[in-house]
This record gives sequence, structure tokens and C-alpha cells, in this order.
Amino acid sequence: MNYSTLKKSVALSLVALTGVASLAVAQDAPATTSAVKVFGGRGQYRTWSIGVHGGVLMPVVAIGGSNDFNKWDANLGYGLNIRKQLGHSFGLELNGTRGKLSGTNEGISNPAVKDFETELQYAVDLRGVVNVGSIDFLRRENSVGFFLTAGAGYMAYAPKITTQNGVIDWKGKAVGPADDRHDAKDYVKGFYIPVGAGVKFKVSERVNFNLGYTMNFVDADNLDGVYAKGQTKDKFSYGYAGLEFSLGSSAKPSLEWTNPLATMYDELKDPTLRQEVEALKNRVSAVEKSVEDLKKDTDGDGVADQFDKCPGTPAGTAVDGSGCPLPKPAPVDSIPSNVTGFEKIGFDFNSSVLKTESYPTLDKLSSVLRENGGKVTVNGYASSEGTAAYNLKLSKDRANSVKTYLVNSGVNASQVATKGNGEANPIASNDTEEGRIQNRRVETARN
Repeated sequence: MNYSTLKKSVALSLVALTGVASLAVAQDAPATTSAVKVFGGRGQYRTWSIGVHGGVLMPVVAIGGSNDFNKWDANLGYGLNIRKQLGHSFGLELNGTRGKLSGTNEGISNPAVKDFETELQYAVDLRGVVNVGSIDFLRRENSVGFFLTAGAGYMAYAPKITTQNGVIDWKGKAVGPADDRHDAKDYVKGFYIPVGAGVKFKVSERVNFNLGYTMNFVDADNLDGVYAKGQTKDKFSYGYAGLEFSLGSSAKPSLEWTNPLATMYDELKDPTLRQEVEALKNRVSAVEKSVEDLKKDTDGDGVADQFDKCPGTPAGTAVDGSGCPLPKPAPVDSIPSNVTGFEKIGFDFNSSVLKTESYPTLDKLSSVLRENGGKVTVNGYASSEGTAAYNLKLSKDRANSVKTYLVNSGVNASQVATKGNGEANPIASNDTEEGRIQNRRVETARN
């Protein structure tokens, strides 16, 4: 068989494969129901498989190139393979092949070597398998997949050649260049690179039917028993058909045939997930409504309804931090003469609401600041009940209540600074109620 015949055979094979692939694509496989998750890992799939294959071994490759013999024979080859699928589109395969290679120099007058026959004891390689176009966007499950392979292997072989002087068997005689001789009782051993392609068909959940072609490039020039001048490396090819059997629990789908897009779609359409999403949306809506309720201020006095102790305050009324109207400043002539405006201002327990008894002091302080200018610092304090953090906040609220009163009475806000001191600087013991009453205070000092 010559190269022209080889090319025709390859072309016919491709046409046949295309026809089979088209038929398989036209047949929709039923959807497989499983509980696999997109990021659930390989443990939820079947990933191991074992296969057998048989086909034709030839001492040539489809891409051409020079050879030591002008005619070649097609001989039987066979082998086994074990594969581990690492992802939807990639796996590792351990492959072993045995068989025979042969060829002749037919039609050549008095050739130095008439023919050869090489026993291929074994060719074992580890190759990567890439599934090309394995994801079918039109169907939930794939039933046809194209693949490419490449790897590296180790082989043992024994050539036998017929010359003008007789037969030379490499297993019976040491031949070849001095730097490439071998033990007469051993097979020749060396490395090779397999590169191939093929198509697989899903016959059932457990069985695949594979068709493939592999070109093997040998790292030696003695595969056919001839060292040819100018010929650097030998090569051979293997066209095969085989059956592959998926291993593992039948409750799990096969990783190589599972469509990840369908898996993602099923996960997104999972009723449980949709219920969780709806529940989350309801919770978000409830939170948004609660926030809106907190912000609601019906009477427009600047204090939310939830904290407004005096709802329905007329528009424009000055209010304190609890939403209650502030008293109008008393006329200066009504303020007792002994009030300076810098007296201590007391508060009830856990409260920042001004007492009516503090109004004369605040009115006097307002009068002083409005008439004489200047700036003051309002220092808020608290007794030791509760946490230090809470008492610090309470002392700030008390200082701000005083500032709000002064500003509403006509004092410029820039004249009044506030500071919360919490439990610091007590003026009496916090161990007694009398002492704690004195510590609940605000003190005002000139800047």
C-alpha cells in the first residue's frame, strides 16, 4: 500500500466518521437526573474507565515524510488503556499497544535490504486527552465527543530484516552502529511521542465506542532494522476502534459526558434555592420597610416618630432631642439676680431632657452670649450606672441638649462647643444615690 492509498483511506474514514457523528447528534439522549453541583468536585462523578482496542499498525504516518521502505503492510495491533478524567474536557490516559510492523522495497532492483518485520513487544505511554467540542449547547447530555491526545511513552521492539546475504534477526545478533548495539537476547528499547485524534460515541451510561488514529514518533532510527543515511527518526501509526467501560457507582454520572451548562442551569432552577432567594427578598423588603419607618417624621420637627415623645408639634416649633417644644427664653428682668448662667445643670437618671428648673440658668447664659459674645464649652457628664460606652453617649446627648436650647434662644451655634466626658471627673461618690444625682450634670466654661 502506498501513500496515495493511505490518503484515500484516511479521507474515506473521515467521511464515515462524519456520517456516524451526524447520526448520533440527531439522536437526543434523555436527560440524566442527579444531584451534582457546579462546584461539588470530582467525587460526585464517575471518573475512572478501562478500555480495549484493536486496529491496524503501519510503519508510516498520515503527515508523510521519508521512509526506508517504499511499500508498507497493514498489520494487526491491539491493546488496553486506563483513563482518569480530571475535568469535563481533560483526562490522563495510560495506554499500552502490541503488534507487528512490516514493509518491503518492492520494485527496487537488488536492494540492500529487501524487507523487514518488527515485533512490537509493547509500547506504553501516558497521554493527555483533551475533549474538543464536548459541550453541546443544544442538548442536556452529550453523546458524541471529539478528542486530541499527546504524551510520551517507552517501547520495546525487535526488527528482523532480509538482505541479499540472508535474514538478520536483531534478537539473535548484535547489529547496528557501535554506539547503538544491544544485548542479542533483549528487545531494543527506547522512547516515543504519541500524537493523535479521534471520536467517541456514548453507547450507554457505562460503555463508549471509540475510533482513533495515533502517530508515534520514535526516538531512534532502528525501528525497521535499517540505519538509513539522512534518515534521522523512524515512525509508525495506529488506527483503531475500541470499547471503553466506565467504572464506579451507577448512581453517579460520568464526568466526560456531563454538560456543565446543564448542571449550572439545574442548580439555578433548584426549587429549594429559589425558595431561599424569595425568602431573602422578603427579609430585605422587611428591613427596608423598617428603615423607612425609622426615618418617618410625621410632624416635621426633625425627630423621627419612633423617638418623638411629643408627636403633633406645630410646624416651626423649636423642640429638644425628644421632640418636645423648648420653652421660650424668659425676659432678662425675670431671671433671678443671683444666677450667673454658669451654674451646674442637673439631669434625671438615664435622661438627656432638660429640667424646667434649669431654664433660668440657660436663659441667663443665652443672654450673656447674645449680648457680650464670646465662646463657651458645654461639658456633659454621667454617673457610673450602665456601661462606659453608653454613659459617654449619654453625656454627649446632655451637652447637645444644652447647646440646642441656647441656639434656639438666639445664640450663634459657633459660640457653643460640646464635649461628652462620660463617667470621668465625678464631683461626688458614685456609691450613693445622692452622689450619682450630682454627677448627672452639665458644666459650662468660657473658652
